[in-house]
Amino acid sequence: MNNMKSRIDRPLVALIGAFFLAIVHQYLFYGNLFGVSYPIFIGLLYWYMLYNAKDQIVQSSWLGWVLFGSILLLSLTYALFQNPFFYVLNFVVIPSLFFVHMAYVLSEKRPVWYKPQVIGVALEHLIIQSLRHVPTAFRIVKPKSSSTVGERHKTVIGKVLIGLAIAMPLLMVVISLLSSADGVFDQFISRIPNVMSNFSVDKGIFRFVWVCIVCVLLFGYLWGFIDSKKYEWGHGKEPDRVDKDAAVDSFKIVLDPIITATVLIAINIVYVLFVILQFSYLFGAWEGTLPQGASYAEYARSGFFELMVVTAINFVLLMGTLVFNAKEQGLLQRINNVMLYILVVCSCVMLYSAYTRLVLYEEAYGYTYIRFLVHAFMIFLGILLIVAGLRIHFASLPLAKFYIVLGLLSYVIMNYTSMDTIIAEKNMERYKQSGSIDESYLNSLSTDATQSLIRYSLEEHGIMDEYLREQWQNLSMRDRDWPSFNLSEYRAERALEKYFLGEN
Repeated sequence: MNNMKSRIDRPLVALIGAFFLAIVHQYLFYGNLFGVSYPIFIGLLYWYMLYNAKDQIVQSSWLGWVLFGSILLLSLTYALFQNPFFYVLNFVVIPSLFFVHMAYVLSEKRPVWYKPQVIGVALEHLIIQSLRHVPTAFRIVKPKSSSTVGERHKTVIGKVLIGLAIAMPLLMVVISLLSSADGVFDQFISRIPNVMSNFSVDKGIFRFVWVCIVCVLLFGYLWGFIDSKKYEWGHGKEPDRVDKDAAVDSFKIVLDPIITATVLIAINIVYVLFVILQFSYLFGAWEGTLPQGASYAEYARSGFFELMVVTAINFVLLMGTLVFNAKEQGLLQRINNVMLYILVVCSCVMLYSAYTRLVLYEEAYGYTYIRFLVHAFMIFLGILLIVAGLRIHFASLPLAKFYIVLGLLSYVIMNYTSMDTIIAEKNMERYKQSGSIDESYLNSLSTDATQSLIRYSLEEHGIMDEYLREQWQNLSMRDRDWPSFNLSEYRAERALEKYFLGEN
């Protein structure tokens, strides 16, 4: 009986939970920049989803924990750092990872995480299943005729809770109006903790609409997993398993090993000649050995883009051969493997050459966000090439799994590298060696770099003081609520205060 009652009350409990989570959502984010509010909401959202759908968890593995840890760490960056690039990018990445995680853990379709299927399932639950249950939310709050005392009791409790939930925003509007109309009442209300301050009718209506929309969307998304409907997107009757497998096999791309070997040999001849002819200055630039008549800046700028494009083409060629080449034994297979090894080695040499050119370019022109990110991408591409090289020998190595996990972990690590601090320190080192610095670019860095800039300004007799004083004034004048708290801004403000007050 208790089990049945639990099942009856479950939609109502989920809807009320969605309503209160929606209230928290508008409180944390209305008029506030992302800060400590973001990880708090992510934690509450996980609790709401997994508590209400705990019996829907269809698969749990190490990948689920990796996704959860990655999402948590990425959400914490809004409270810890102020890098503008990741601030915007994570706004897209974190929700995307969350939807994929929920689809992987809760969907009855049990999608395979390293195949594109998981993205389709995530989009289906986000859009199709969620919108299907928007009317469900309204049916729950619709009065129903009750034939038993127990059902009447449940209906009364449900109506009371829903009434209280609806009354809360209305009370906020009414109290705001009464406070404006009567000064004595306003003084009385002002003695209560400052909950109603800065509240107006327009804002109250907007917040109420915000809460209602988010509530319905949250409930619909949750209930799409609990009560999902299977959709057949194909037309007509589905063919039986034998015919379906045969159809899949007939469309499978298979590269002829002889054609593959011919292409690889022809390309590798060019690459080997390229590496041999230029080897003396691909790596000799560090020791001052450059092509005749070329300066460091010219060497750094020449060929970088071309080398990156060629390396990317090589990577696509390598992936295509490993994934689609016909698996055969014997001499032909060994020749293809040797050609692939040569391709990997030549690609690594070209990648290192491009990396060298970029380092020289930075030494000549300074360090920026884009150049830092290109550095990181080249390192990441080098790791992918190494993994692909291992795949040539170990045919059973799951490339898709390795690449997805490596990509996710690399992205999380990049968020925690404090890119602004590294760029600031590298530009300082460049100034000490060359006497040249781009102060305007340093001024554009986020508060993550403030403490490094203070140290640099101290060493260089206040060269950055004008900018730092302006930043201190801006930070001091900001009147942010606690949901927008950011550790980077807080530390920067304290460091600037200590720097200038100590200076005086």
